[in-house]
Amino acid sequence: MTPEEIKSLIEAGLEDSEAIVEGEDGTHFQAIVVCDQFEGLPLVKRHQLVYKTLGDKMKSEIHALSIRPLTRSEWENSKDLRTL
Repeated sequence: MTPEEIKSLIEAGLEDSEAIVEGEDGTHFQAIVVCDQFEGLPLVKRHQLVYKTLGDKMKSEIHALSIRPLTRSEWENSKDLRTL
């Protein structure tokens, strides 16, 4: 998989989301996912929402995915989190 494919899957699966995805080896990736659906959810639930958008690809094509799930207000207020 490519970072662009993962970005597309996440953004298609989470309405009004934005994803920044990086990964150079095709199996290990890092993502910042900004989505207001995360509001009020604990970290594990946020991760589950992102994993759901990737479906079986997490079992076969993606070996590891590091996720920083943020609401829009968290994203805007956290300049130190803007890099992967």
